[in-house]
Amino acid sequence: MTETFTPPSRFAVPGRIAVNGRAASEWQTATITEIRRETPYAATFRLAVPAWEGHLPGQHLMLRLRAADGYLAQRHYSIASAPDGSGHIELTLDHVDGGEVSGWFHTVAAPGDQVEVRGPLSGFFAWPGDRPALLIGAGSGVVPLMSMVRHHRARRLAVPLRLLVSARGPETLIYAREYGAETTPVYTRGAPEGTPVGRLTAAHLAPVLAERPEGGWEAYVCGSNGFAEHASRLLVEAGQPVDRIRIERFG
Repeated sequence: MTETFTPPSRFAVPGRIAVNGRAASEWQTATITEIRRETPYAATFRLAVPAWEGHLPGQHLMLRLRAADGYLAQRHYSIASAPDGSGHIELTLDHVDGGEVSGWFHTVAAPGDQVEVRGPLSGFFAWPGDRPALLIGAGSGVVPLMSMVRHHRARRLAVPLRLLVSARGPETLIYAREYGAETTPVYTRGAPEGTPVGRLTAAHLAPVLAERPEGGWEAYVCGSNGFAEHASRLLVEAGQPVDRIRIERFG
């Protein structure tokens, strides 16, 4: 059974979804309940947040670690899980060399440990499930996009959704076990036999853009600065309206 999802929030201004300011400003205690290895350098951390009021796919949160001496470290992380009302959320973190927060998660954190979170934050990159979505990500930029894919599947949404995800090779492809027919992987350094190697090109986008569902695609691009610029330029050159491209970048 498919359905049309009506989001619990409304558009505050064109292209932007309203964010609950009160909820986003309050710090909450989150407990790590599960750790799953995704690649040699990325892992998913499942957090229990009993008072979590929910989020929309594509949103992120602020996470805070507090040391015994009172030192605080804060970082923004995209939410990987679909909104499900379970009181749990998932974050997928790369192990960044020298990273205070990611280093702690990858070398110290264990189930039962607690951190502080607040959110959800940002209504611009959110996808409420109400329009065709063309998702383009690279590396850990796929994290907020995977929240959208999971939401699409969980709700069995009828609206079209496609994902193009770029990785150096199969061993660094985050969520490799979860992808289905909606996903096209692009490998830049090494690929399975018979699969071309190289960066994202117009040829990768052409089959998806040719589908053009009713109302057109809403494009979501997430990755490094360089990747975001490259992917968005390809989209514009292929005729995607600039005001229908949402970009989230890191680095």
